[in-house]
Amino acid sequence: MDRTGVILEIFHRHARSRAARAQVEIVRLQYMAPRMREMGAGGDRQRGGIGGKGAGESTMELDRRKIRDRVAELTAELDHLQTEARTQRARRRDLNRVALVGYTNAGKSTLMRALTGSDVYIADKLFATLDTTVRTLAPPTFPPVLISDTVGFIDNLPHDLVASFKSTLDEALEASLLVHVVDASDRAWRRQLAVTRDVLTEIGAADLPHLIVFNKMDRVGDATAQAALAQVLLSEWPEAILMSALATDDVAFLHDRLAAAFRGDLIRR
Repeated sequence: MDRTGVILEIFHRHARSRAARAQVEIVRLQYMAPRMREMGAGGDRQRGGIGGKGAGESTMELDRRKIRDRVAELTAELDHLQTEARTQRARRRDLNRVALVGYTNAGKSTLMRALTGSDVYIADKLFATLDTTVRTLAPPTFPPVLISDTVGFIDNLPHDLVASFKSTLDEALEASLLVHVVDASDRAWRRQLAVTRDVLTEIGAADLPHLIVFNKMDRVGDATAQAALAQVLLSEWPEAILMSALATDDVAFLHDRLAAAFRGDLIRR
């Protein structure tokens, strides 16, 4: 399997909702179709039927036609599900919405659970979240704030996957504020920042108000290492929040920061 094949397999194993399963299967089928090869010299051919031409279709041609038919079926199903999702988002249009975005496995779902008290699925693995989950910030605030968790990004994510999950990422596009979550314990955190910004630019969300959260500071090392990294991060992003989604005080601070953002103090670039 090449890199794209591995990513598709991970997506396939983690897809849970009807929409996520349909999105992943469409891309997998489109990925497989041009890679199919004839078996033997020219491949077996099926007998031509009424209106058929010559000796009929080869086994590969039949398989490719089945793939096209299945993609068309899944696309129709996905269109229906996306219409329902757009209707749900329209109902939330006038509400204050925060979208958690960032590299895969940066801790977005853990942060989502900490901020909302919800039981969203979390796991220390790539692409554990493929579906958008929306919950209310807890404890409740005035005005109320909705938090949404989104699919994680990865370097050189196959374009078809970005396009397929465009509807999922629309939750970020329509948010009032983006919380860009970065794994501070990953030595490639700068690359994480760049990749997320590239994807946000691709979906048209680069100019939305945002807040950078450097998560997993508790995994950076000892107090000296944490202080050194904090100095670097805050020198470049003085408005950023350095925290651990597992630390109650850190989560409470972020909660207050988000509540304040919708009392007329939206974070600006």
